[in-house]
Amino acid sequence: MFNFDINSTEDLRFDWEREEILEILNLPLIDLMWKAQIVHRKFNTYKVQLASLFSVKTGGCTENCSYCSQSIYSSSQLKSNPLHEVEAVLKRARIAKEEGAERFCMGWAWREIRDGSAFNSMLEMVKGVRKLGMEACVTAGMLNENQALKLAEAGLTAYNHNLDTSPEFYQNIITTRTYQDRLDTLKRVRNAGINICCGGIIGLGESSQDRASLLQVLSNMNPHPESVPINALVAIEGTRLEESKEIDSIEMIRMISTARILMPKSKVRLSAGREKLSKEAQILCFQCGANSIFYGDELLTTSNPACETDRKLLKEVGVSFNKNFESKQSTLAAK
Repeated sequence: MFNFDINSTEDLRFDWEREEILEILNLPLIDLMWKAQIVHRKFNTYKVQLASLFSVKTGGCTENCSYCSQSIYSSSQLKSNPLHEVEAVLKRARIAKEEGAERFCMGWAWREIRDGSAFNSMLEMVKGVRKLGMEACVTAGMLNENQALKLAEAGLTAYNHNLDTSPEFYQNIITTRTYQDRLDTLKRVRNAGINICCGGIIGLGESSQDRASLLQVLSNMNPHPESVPINALVAIEGTRLEESKEIDSIEMIRMISTARILMPKSKVRLSAGREKLSKEAQILCFQCGANSIFYGDELLTTSNPACETDRKLLKEVGVSFNKNFESKQSTLAAK
């Protein structure tokens, strides 16, 4: 039975049981939000980290993730784009920094990283982003131990590799890569001394038990992932999940709140699907523990709220953020 003690001196736990998590997830919403905010105020300041996401290589991925338009198994209208050159990516990073981004995230639509010129370019991009004084994050599928070490030497801050859903539901979404493959990748990243960015997606057709199971895997990692993106499915035409119903915003609030309680010190990122949330729903997510967002008009292949909209929202909420984001005019969409 979940017992919440606001005066507890216990900081972090890595032994959460699934039924315990499910109980938290299903608390009356007003109670869940209150408990999450207490944890958030205890461990974090009300500051939102701004992250910018750029697709270095789009489309042509050999994984069959049923939600993704970048998969070769998708019949979406997305066209594969070649790799961007190092200087072009760093130019985008400089723009993002001027816009207020503290972290620059770079994505490659690969099943796995392969050694060669493309990987060498990735290392140069990481080094360049770090020289700008920004955090650098990469998402590029599976990697081996040597590649993880090279990325660490280049100064990579974090590697993103989402679990997507529960171990039990996973095979309904992806069959070209196992859940253990994902866990092994995360272990290599951690062993190399790189921070982990790892979360999941809701709205895939999973149950509440699946959501609790996903959160159990994440919260029982020791240490917890430094960054936990919570995504809502954006149903894209041409993908196997194109007919999926849009989730209710309350489901996102519940996931954000529960993630905050389970992983008090992690950055909980309000990620894909945020454009579909009302201003009020986003405010509640910030109140309950979300302390990072992607900003910019596009997230790899899905849309995102405009920079101006986010500036206005964050100022209204009263959270702190990089002041460059407030003072600069948006130039990302024009580039």
